[in-house]
Amino acid sequence: MKIREPQRRNLLRLMAAGGVALCAPAMWGCKEQQQPAGTSEKPPAGVSEKPPAAATPAPPSGSGKLSQAEAQYQSTPKAGQKCSQCMHFIADSGSCKLVEGQISPEGWCKLFAAKAA
Repeated sequence: MKIREPQRRNLLRLMAAGGVALCAPAMWGCKEQQQPAGTSEKPPAGVSEKPPAAATPAPPSGSGKLSQAEAQYQSTPKAGQKCSQCMHFIADSGSCKLVEGQISPEGWCKLFAAKAA
């Protein structure tokens, strides 16, 4: 005579199997097919191997700082944030550690990082 397992146990097994089935493609990298080292298979026609130009960051200038355009600098505050409250702002010279040129204490850029309290 066969002993019947409780329904709860069957439900837990089913849930575990379903979870593995859902996670397996992500665990084995099914998003992109990996090629073994040394193979030189070309991508399908119309597919570029290089990322789009917009995704590639512009090279930094000689000073190592971003241009004001790259930092999206503006001379007015944004959402209550302004350069005078930023840890990168140098008040004595009206400049920034990360952005080129003269910086207004009332300005703002995407690199804003509040000073430690």
